[in-house]
Amino acid sequence: MKVLITCPPMLRAIDSFRPIFAARGIEITTPNVVQILSEVELIELVPQFDGWIIGDDPATATVFEAGKAGRLKAAVKWGVGVDNVDFSACKRLGIPISNTPGMFGREVADVALGYVIALARQTFEIDRAVKAGGWIKPAGISLADKTVALAGFGDIGRNTAKRLLASEMKVIAYDPFFKPSAGLEAVESAVWPARIEEADFIVITCALTRENRHLLGAKALEQAKPGVRVVNVARGPLVDEQSLAAALASGKVHSAALDVFEVEPLPTDSPLRSFGDRCLFGSHNSSNTTDAVERTSLKAIDLMTGFLGLPLV
Repeated sequence: MKVLITCPPMLRAIDSFRPIFAARGIEITTPNVVQILSEVELIELVPQFDGWIIGDDPATATVFEAGKAGRLKAAVKWGVGVDNVDFSACKRLGIPISNTPGMFGREVADVALGYVIALARQTFEIDRAVKAGGWIKPAGISLADKTVALAGFGDIGRNTAKRLLASEMKVIAYDPFFKPSAGLEAVESAVWPARIEEADFIVITCALTRENRHLLGAKALEQAKPGVRVVNVARGPLVDEQSLAAALASGKVHSAALDVFEVEPLPTDSPLRSFGDRCLFGSHNSSNTTDAVERTSLKAIDLMTGFLGLPLV
């Protein structure tokens, strides 16, 4: 059996997984992928393989149709987010597919809290100034007693709430499927964007769907408290970047920390680049620890092995 892998975190650690694939009779192909392969590249590649372990690539109906016309028998979406994958096309074509949920809620939550602290205490601005020969002492804000509007209360959201509560912050969670969680009884629930004007921080951890694209847009930002700080560790299109840039320019938003963007990598002409230390940028990397990559990759390998009807050895 031949399997194509296009997930960059897994590819960077692929040597540790080669013996597992080999023991299960799977031959793997590992192209050089910085972030994603294009739909055109995938249409050419995918039909040559029995299985495909997907990263953030455009796994569209067209790609799956091409795969089905070739030898594609199964697919696994590495990680939690599935907004780039047409699951309905797989169902229609009879291609077994799954993601790997619940794999790195803690890791992404760690970064979310790190961003909250960084924006509150302007640690990155201090770091850059000292490296440049300066010695600045900006007055930040304390976390205790501040309010967070937390968009998303799944695995990542709950782990983020746990860390925010430990910092003595108040958390209002927004999730249409909100359920009280043991140990997180202090978390309140609201319907977006109600009560957003209470928030000192807006932290986005939810999945991207057709319904919540630009969840944080001009309307929500207009309703928000002046000087609010914004963190996004979920998916780029959840934030309307043009509206965020306008809110940063006006001072309505104090600062923003973004691990994800509407277009990735972040375009060189993005207006967000003009705000200096008021914007902290990541590289869609919040889940990327050696522990989480190993855990998620092993899960993906097991799923693929089962889909292909091979023994788990």
